[in-house]
Amino acid sequence: MTRPHVLLSVAVSLDGHIDDRGTERFPLSNAEDFDHVDRMRAESDAILAGAETLRRDNARLLVYSDERRARRIAEGKPEYPLRVTVTRSGQLDPDLLFWHCGGARLVYTATTPTTVDHLAETRTFSDFSEILDDLGARGVRKLMVEGGTSIHTAFLKAGLVDEIRVAVAPMLIGQATAPRFVNPTEFPGGPARRFHLEDVTKVGDVAVLRYFPKITSAPA
Repeated sequence: MTRPHVLLSVAVSLDGHIDDRGTERFPLSNAEDFDHVDRMRAESDAILAGAETLRRDNARLLVYSDERRARRIAEGKPEYPLRVTVTRSGQLDPDLLFWHCGGARLVYTATTPTTVDHLAETRTFSDFSEILDDLGARGVRKLMVEGGTSIHTAFLKAGLVDEIRVAVAPMLIGQATAPRFVNPTEFPGGPARRFHLEDVTKVGDVAVLRYFPKITSAPA
């Protein structure tokens, strides 16, 4: 069985935060980078975000460009990639926008039943490798993972990430309790393991870095 290529996408401040402590989503990136993210979504077979990201951002995980959606249809693909969320508790608000727009939705849950069984297909899971196996069996070849912190941490801790796209925004959040890219944990290889840096691109005032974690780079 072929697992999907896992692309982890994140925008961070210079001090490593992915948001501030406010109740509304804090825009770290810029319009040009958001458009690039939209292109990557259009090129993916599935987009995954954790339940907390849905709750906090009311995220929809859509491809917004009409042209890109039309191109997907012309290529024989669904208009939107499969949209996936992961929840341990199974408690998700049925009024979130995620359930009421776009195409197919899939929920991986550790608890059944969920509060959204009537709105999406639900599958139980025990670990993230099992999720990738199931997505691979569904024909997903490219999975874009958009957070949040616990999801990023889980994929990296399990060594399941093929590519990381980090958009570094030119700002400082400066709040000790603001959410970060990952939580403290034991990652494979520890701090001595250096990821391969594939590319650095200037996108307006944002620096976009692409890393391949499964390729180890020697220090310069």
